[in-house]
Order: sequence, then structure tokens, then C-alpha cells
Amino acid sequence: MLVVILRYVLVSYLFLFQCVMAEEPLPAAIKAFEKQGMRIVGRFDAPNGMQGYAAEYQKQGITLYASRDGKFVISGYLYDAKGNNLSLKPLNELVYAPMAKQVWSKLQKSTWIADGQANAPKIIYMFSDPNCPYCNRFWQQARPWVDSGKVQIRHILVGILSHDSPTKAAALLTMKDPAKGLLEYEKSQGKNGLKPLDPIPAAIQKKLDDNQLLMDELGSVATPTLLYFDDNGHLQQQQGMPEQNELSKVLGQLN
Repeated sequence: MLVVILRYVLVSYLFLFQCVMAEEPLPAAIKAFEKQGMRIVGRFDAPNGMQGYAAEYQKQGITLYASRDGKFVISGYLYDAKGNNLSLKPLNELVYAPMAKQVWSKLQKSTWIADGQANAPKIIYMFSDPNCPYCNRFWQQARPWVDSGKVQIRHILVGILSHDSPTKAAALLTMKDPAKGLLEYEKSQGKNGLKPLDPIPAAIQKKLDDNQLLMDELGSVATPTLLYFDDNGHLQQQQGMPEQNELSKVLGQLN
């Protein structure tokens, strides 16, 4: 499965960059990009007297390089003589890192059930449907990491696969001990006789709806969808169950 860097629209700019932009007017050529719907989120120094700008457009980070007089702009990656991409660092710092921070905050505030120790060094958020067999397979594959205390998986429950998916999710969320209930449910591979909660209380339905909206906002179309930080500190999104040889990439090194 392909693991891709999560790239989603940044709702608010960092205060520092807002101040810089307010103090130094944008060149006319850069303003022209703003008129096309591009969002300028930061400024950085570029080689040969050029001024670099980090921008976001349609969920993608873009670098713009203005000429010294500000009359001309080059859009795209900038490379040096050794083939090093000089655009990646400003894009990560000015666009993707703030995006990742905001997305992670939304995940933290969503309704989830924890699987694993609260002090685990690695956290993985997982959009999960109670009727998803691949969610259960990943749950089983992750046992060595979870049981060793290295990983905590936070199940963000949604109900999208079957007619009783929402009522099963609601039943898990309303249990006296949701973590224990989820553990028993997954251990039985969904065969422990979980009684769907029907009708779903309005407050629980709201939580399920919010989870679904967040899933849609992040562009996820499958369960399981996993979100986590990799070894380089980049937020990653994995849609679908990882292959066996990709588990250490998602869950980290076991030993």
C-alpha cells in the first residue's frame, strides 16, 4: 500500500507569517497568483537574490520564486547543481508542518476508543468500521506492538459498510468500558454477540456524524485508514490495510 504525505488545506496562517506579510507588501507578480486562488502562507530567502514564497493551492504546497525586481515569478521546485531540491524544506516548514499540526489536533478532538497504553510512544489514529474485516486483520497484526506498550491505536469509529455498522459503532461507544468492549469484539472477530444500539441516541449519532465528516475532510474513502507520524516527523496517511512488509513502516520497529 502506498503511504502518502498528508496534504490538506490550511485554514489559518501562523501568526508570525501573518505579521511578516503585513509588514512587507507582496510583489505584484505574487499578488497575481493570489487572485487565482493561491494562498501565500510564508516567505523565505532563495538563491541569487530571489525571494521565495510558500503557497497552498487545492490541497497542495507550491513554491514561488520572485525575481529581484518582483516583476517575474517562477512556480515549482528549485534545484541546485547537485540535484538537491531546495523547495522541500520551506514547503515542509511553512505549509505541511502547520497542516499536519492542525489535522492532528482534529484527530485528537474526535471521538475514539483507545487500544493500548496511554503512555505509548507512538499514536496511530484509525478510521474503523465494526463490520470491516480488514480493520480486524490490522488489529490482529498490530498486537505485538500494542501489547509491548510501543503503540496505542485510537479507533475513530464510523458506520459506512453495512446497515448495522452505525448501530454497532454506537453500541461500542456507549459501553461502560469502551476499550474493554472493543478488545473483546476484535478478539472474537466480531462474533461475540455485540447487540446493536437501535435507535441511536442523538448525542452518539452526532459523534458518529462528526467522525464521518472528519474522514471525508481528510479524503479517506476506505477503512481502515491510518494516520501517524513517521520517523522523520511527517504526518502520513495509509488507506487500506498495510502489507505485511510495511508494518514496521507504519507501527515502528518492534525490537
